[in-house]
This record gives sequence, C-alpha cells and structure tokens, in this order.
Amino acid sequence: MAVVLREQGSYGEADALFKKALTILEVALGPDHPNVAFVLNDLALLRVAPRRYSEAEPLYLRALALRESTLGPEHPDFATSLESYAALLRQTARADEAARMEARAKAIRAKSE
Repeated sequence: MAVVLREQGSYGEADALFKKALTILEVALGPDHPNVAFVLNDLALLRVAPRRYSEAEPLYLRALALRESTLGPEHPDFATSLESYAALLRQTARADEAARMEARAKAIRAKSE
C-alpha cells in the first residue's frame, strides 16, 4: 500500500506506512536482516521525489551497508542498492561518485548473468 501511495504522490501517508513496516521488520527479524534494506531503500526513494536528498542519503547508505554485510558484495540486491544510491549522487551533482557506483553495479550484474 505504501508503494501505491508513493506513486500517487501521497508522500506523508506512504512515509507513515513505510516507517511502520520498518519497525515491524526490525522487531520481528532484527535490524540487520536483509529485508530491512528493502524498506530503507523505499524510504529513501520516498525522500528523493520531493528532493529531500539529505534525508534520503543516510537511508541509502544504511541499505547499502546492510545488503553488503548480509548478502555479500556480489549479490544482485546489493547492485540494486548501488544503482539507487548512484541515482541520488547524480541528482546531487556528484557524477564521479555515481559513475563508480554504477560501474560496480554493472560488474556485479555481469557476474550474475
């Protein structure tokens, strides 16, 4: 439901549902479970649409760190997080950093094909 609300532009309502989902997952599975990273990524994306980049970045970084530590640096979901964070970097005029993230994601994807 939170994804639908985000797509409809109901950012406040979506935010509340994503935060609730994050709390439930952290309690049920622990704060270091890979599924927590999915919600963190969604929360970050929710902040990108209204250009709240400074709020999105720590969420992306936490999702990246969580996926790398739990799934490994060669996992496709880690590549997804790299790509998401690279998009944020591009939007905040950090093209060199974004290019490094994108290249890393591309290499991971090439290995998993």
